[in-house]
Amino acid sequence: MAMAFIDEIKRNYLQGSMLMRIIFINIAVFILISIVSIGALLMNVQVDSLLRWVELPSDLGLLLKRPWTLLTYMFAHYRLLHILFNMLWLYWLGRIFMEYFSPKQMTGVYLLGGFGGAVLYLLAYNLFPYFSGNQGFMLGASASVIAVVVATAVYAPDYKIGLLFFGEVSIKWIAIVTVSIDLLGLNPNNIGVNIAHLGGAFVGIWFALRMKSGHDITRPLNALIDAISGFFNGRSFKFPEFKKKSSDVPRGGKSAQPHQAGTNQVNEDELDIILGKIKVAGYDALTDEEKEKLFKASRRRSP
Repeated sequence: MAMAFIDEIKRNYLQGSMLMRIIFINIAVFILISIVSIGALLMNVQVDSLLRWVELPSDLGLLLKRPWTLLTYMFAHYRLLHILFNMLWLYWLGRIFMEYFSPKQMTGVYLLGGFGGAVLYLLAYNLFPYFSGNQGFMLGASASVIAVVVATAVYAPDYKIGLLFFGEVSIKWIAIVTVSIDLLGLNPNNIGVNIAHLGGAFVGIWFALRMKSGHDITRPLNALIDAISGFFNGRSFKFPEFKKKSSDVPRGGKSAQPHQAGTNQVNEDELDIILGKIKVAGYDALTDEEKEKLFKASRRRSP
């Protein structure tokens, strides 16, 4: 029975979208932390000392000893209401995000949002006199979730969702209220975490604005993830090449290289970006090269 249950979870994980996989990982880590915490309580061991191994420390010296916490903190929660709130937000707004962007971009924004939150958190604790002499630890996916929420709102601000008692509301107002709560509800005992949330918001804004101009800030990170994943799957490790997309246009307004037939075959990620751009700004907003790629993709998929 137990094995059948585990196999069912594995199947749902592998068949689920990237959004659901991220949610599954957060839930699995929460369950593991809860089990370990109960065991620690029974053995009269301090739970806080165990959480320190996954929490992001504000002390740079301690961070150098535990660099993995830059990643683990954004997938870990200790309180039930904390993970419930974060995962509901991620599910509701993440589904809208996936209407415009690819699974890899979901992963990239989630991770970059977490890293952005970590950077602001560390800067706040190590630069502002208010935190002098204090040491903090941060745990939770809030910065990553806010990055996804804000990215969606900036890219498709007039997308409407139905809210109980309010009716249809543009997603931009939901993002504005969410960020405003962090700004106006600064708790002196938790101000470092509030600042970290703003780091996630900045990443979401950066991603959406760059996407509107045809640039994907998640590509280098996803290329690195692909290289590492390929290595563990038996392929030789090759340092990823972060090549500029053929659709990227420098400030001069002209393509950096002359167009060559056959060199701009569209892949699934590029097609998702083009379709998302059409959904937001219309077909006329596409560049000539994007229109050509869309045409080639339609011919390729025609029977």
